[in-house]
Amino acid sequence: MFRFNHLVVLSLCINIISLCLFPYPTAAKLQRNYYAKTCPDVENIVKEAVRNKFQQTFVTVPATIRLFFHDCFVQGCDASVIIASTANNKAEKDHSDNLSLAGDGFDTVIKAKAAVDAVPRCKNKVSCADILAMATRDVIQLSGGPSYAVELGRLDGLSSTAASVNGKLPSPTFNLDQLTSLFNANGLSQKDMIALSAAHTVGFSHCSRFANRIYNFSTKNPVDPALNKAYAAQLQSACPKNVDPRIAINMDPNTAQSFDNMYFKNLVQGMGLFTSDQVLFTDARSRPFVNRWARNSTAFKQVFVNAITRLGRVGVKKGTNGNIRRDCAAFN
Repeated sequence: MFRFNHLVVLSLCINIISLCLFPYPTAAKLQRNYYAKTCPDVENIVKEAVRNKFQQTFVTVPATIRLFFHDCFVQGCDASVIIASTANNKAEKDHSDNLSLAGDGFDTVIKAKAAVDAVPRCKNKVSCADILAMATRDVIQLSGGPSYAVELGRLDGLSSTAASVNGKLPSPTFNLDQLTSLFNANGLSQKDMIALSAAHTVGFSHCSRFANRIYNFSTKNPVDPALNKAYAAQLQSACPKNVDPRIAINMDPNTAQSFDNMYFKNLVQGMGLFTSDQVLFTDARSRPFVNRWARNSTAFKQVFVNAITRLGRVGVKKGTNGNIRRDCAAFN
């Protein structure tokens, strides 16, 4: 009897310690070479489809990366952001925060899915969520970034609602605490957040997303004092008041088509486009990471790979919580 009670107490203690050490839900187990038996050539098939799309337009790169991020931060990495709305359901992609997602990201996944399903043994064996994860790795590599092994085994989500997006994505006006809190909610650290923010090195933005920084930042300072003055003038030239809302500019004014550490070098010079970018340098708590990765490209790429791998584990669906969609844009 004593031994039984002792084991119960020990088990409770272990569970309590585990909750303290690992407060976030543990992601379902993913693994490399998950499709080794069912679709062994899947990564090459996806890579070729992505390369073909990349050769058509560079927008494929930022569009796919952003699609992956927006997917994972809302209900986990389950391709729910790709689902199209119906008469009875307004899906994630039609939430106001997702309307700026470029169509080339969706098209990249849909074309890669078609290429995979064109191989008889692979048809309906590979999830859209995994295809998006592989495509994200491929566009990063194609634009000069690091290559890395992608963990696979995600299932596609069974729900997608615009309402589920509320409060789940960062705003361009976020400060460091807000950014850190949002990433922490997904089991990602402040260091992960800073590393992943560097994906903006190949991003683009519509003028409305940062217009407040160059025209009406405050009563005392119409232009954000944290902005490099020459860069602010450049932005005002590219984005005059009453500019066409469809106009977009590169987030990295120096190496817009290279996935590199220029993002951090720009921050040091006061050339972060969003408040949420520049704050990584202006806040003393995050500045050491910015300085370190601005100086050391190799170190940055290593932490980025670790961070995006952890991002890919967020909210993974397994078992009855998901399936493999026949059409990435519609539920089975």
